[in-house]
Amino acid sequence: MSDCPAPLADPHTTFDPIEGRRDIVVLGSTGSIGTQAIDLVLRHPDRFRVTALSAAGGRVELLAEQAWRLRVRTVAVAREEAVPALREALAGRYGTGEPLPEILAGPDAATALAASDCHTVLNGITGSIGLAPTLAALTAGRTLALANKESLIVGGPLVKALARPGQIIPVDSEHAALFQALAAGTRAEVRKLVVTASGGPFRGRTKAELAHVTPKDALAHPTWAMGPVITVNSATLVNKGLEVIEAHLLYDIPFERIEVVVHPQSYVHSMVEFNDGSTLAQATPPDMRGPIALGLGWPHRVPDAAPAFDWTTASTWQFFPLDTEAFPSVGLARHVGALGGTAPAVFNAANEECVDAFLAGRLPFNGIMDTVTEVVAEHGTPRTGTSLTVADVLEAETWARARARETAAKFSAEQPAEARA
Repeated sequence: MSDCPAPLADPHTTFDPIEGRRDIVVLGSTGSIGTQAIDLVLRHPDRFRVTALSAAGGRVELLAEQAWRLRVRTVAVAREEAVPALREALAGRYGTGEPLPEILAGPDAATALAASDCHTVLNGITGSIGLAPTLAALTAGRTLALANKESLIVGGPLVKALARPGQIIPVDSEHAALFQALAAGTRAEVRKLVVTASGGPFRGRTKAELAHVTPKDALAHPTWAMGPVITVNSATLVNKGLEVIEAHLLYDIPFERIEVVVHPQSYVHSMVEFNDGSTLAQATPPDMRGPIALGLGWPHRVPDAAPAFDWTTASTWQFFPLDTEAFPSVGLARHVGALGGTAPAVFNAANEECVDAFLAGRLPFNGIMDTVTEVVAEHGTPRTGTSLTVADVLEAETWARARARETAAKFSAEQPAEARA
């Protein structure tokens, strides 16, 4: 393992340390990660200052409130048609004569913000549309607090070519846990990474029992409050498959030494097993503000960022093996991760289309992975290999989305009526 390239996320390397208050750009500010990050910043104004915000544009009132409370310089929305409503919402928040923040709009607005003058860019955008901002932040030399796992997964070689040691700090709870546990030893001493999974709302169900679950069932996650796409990905365990690929890319550990274990309580966020038999686990109550604080503040910890355990109260922590028959997504993710090139982009894009179809009642739950598997198989071995370009990724995604829609359509006639509820 000592011959492997330097890991993207290395707790032993601090990128461009700067003392004092840090200027932060928050991408995806109205989503789950963004709103929790802003809560953290507002509680620690001596450590952080948000200079710019971006969002899709569907929640302009919230975006305007955030801009006003943080007094940001710039606000960006992906949807240009949202600008009039945003400008009106901002005018309603700011006092008479008070200058409004600059407004950027369009599909490249978040990318422009990612390259703007700041210390850290928090990429909390959902989906592979976060790739361009990730690349922009790295190119501009910003520290990247990465919650947008899809950008690393679909553009792995591109990200690895740009990132300098210590420039990426992971914000996923699992990868933040691995990041912290890895600080206890050297890379040569690591035997295995153990990524924990809650098991989602369908833990313990067989594949046959999953045939008739509804979107409402899938969105009822037992421990985490997340957006609909991530929540469905947690129900299929696609999210865990993506995290396995992400762990491989971040820490340069071979896939065969990355294990997934089901842990319903979501207290242990991941573990590192060392070659002397020791296993180090990072544990906190389920709360994303801890990983967010790590991403914004590393190498320093932010006091009281998230709740700690009450060790005077009895609790039980359980661990179970993954049911690969009911949840084949992790195995398929390993496969596409090993293939590399455009295969991860095809996997991710096909899944996003299938999740949309499932939430709209056009695809049964098991049809998500059936469709993704078929599209991945049709794509075959990627031809681009390590010479991957952004154009390759976009072309593969476009093809995968179209094929996923076509392939998913055949499941519609077979779907039971109750699954469309």
